[in-house]
Amino acid sequence: MHKIIFTEEFCQPENLYPFTLTRHLQDIRVGILTIREKWEKLLQLPSFNKKEDTYKDTPASVDLVEAVQNGDCYLIHGNVLPTPALVQAVQQLQHGQVITTIDGLHIIYKLSKQDINEQKQIKVNQSIPFHQPLHIIQHSWDIFNKNDWAIREDFALIVNQRISQSIPGFVQTQQSENIFIEEGASIGLGTIINATSGPVYIGKNVTIMEGTIIRGPFAIGEGTVVKMGAKIYGATTIGPHSVVGGEIKNSVIFGHSNKAHDGYLGDSVIGEWCNIGAGVSNSNLKNTANDVFIWQPNGKHNAGKKCGVLMGDYARVAINTSINTGTVIGVGANVFTNGLTPKFIPSFAWGIDDSTKYDFDKALEHINNWKKLKHSSVTTTEKNLLNYIYNHI
Repeated sequence: MHKIIFTEEFCQPENLYPFTLTRHLQDIRVGILTIREKWEKLLQLPSFNKKEDTYKDTPASVDLVEAVQNGDCYLIHGNVLPTPALVQAVQQLQHGQVITTIDGLHIIYKLSKQDINEQKQIKVNQSIPFHQPLHIIQHSWDIFNKNDWAIREDFALIVNQRISQSIPGFVQTQQSENIFIEEGASIGLGTIINATSGPVYIGKNVTIMEGTIIRGPFAIGEGTVVKMGAKIYGATTIGPHSVVGGEIKNSVIFGHSNKAHDGYLGDSVIGEWCNIGAGVSNSNLKNTANDVFIWQPNGKHNAGKKCGVLMGDYARVAINTSINTGTVIGVGANVFTNGLTPKFIPSFAWGIDDSTKYDFDKALEHINNWKKLKHSSVTTTEKNLLNYIYNHI
């Protein structure tokens, strides 16, 4: 059986802190779909994670030598986004060939068991240069910077030759042909959807309450609720089973998270199982209009003129918190403070720094409480992952 094997090797996943603490690169959501979902849909193949001998390996991770024994594998860098031209190039690969960027980076291999030697090293017979534009997620802020392009690509892929559910007559729209509504979605009275600047995708069983104003490109995942009077600007993605309200612009919420009240979220990425309290707003532009530098494990990086908050999974921010420009919040942090937050808040912080760290058992209990609100619970895999992050990172 042919299959996709994703790898993080040589991709520098640490540059996508804090999101790659708890997930592989290929499970990052940008556009409507995750990177994994895009490749699976376009190649019509199942995917697996390459066993990398790290704490993120699970029993489902596969050894490459074993994987190639029962079928050919496409070994794909997990941070590479597919394009029609790249997918075509992948489908034309022969055994032992690798697609190479103009910078000489090997990003996609086609392998059979003959292409791995006794030392478990890959044998490359031919390098195939790829000169067309590439979209690679190299830093956390690339997620919202590439979201406009990614929503348009995913929209075209998902709605191709499909018919949208009808738009209620009381909904005011512009360029309704760029709006696609899945089965079970409910849109409230007085909603305005403007798709002139980009498509709008509304997933299954979504609830958009009365008086919401949406400007595309915009995507909202299955089961998500938009509260009354929300104002959402493109390019924004709200992942599945979330609750959002207030003002949101050019941001990505991965899923299962809440920003249910008034407050501003802009040029930001929010992980899964997060909660943003009432009245919380972030700055996305420095008062000096200088470039924004972001804390990462290997130093500070220039994110450009605009960057809001990068919030890891399971983090929570207390009501009326003012989040500084370019703030990074680690996994499982419980953030509360007077005034502006610092630019970096570590994982499992109780407050805003390392001076008082969350007790792990309490943190796990509180995460489980939040998950119960969405009819879920902490899995053994999550517990092991969080325990490693708490004690080692």
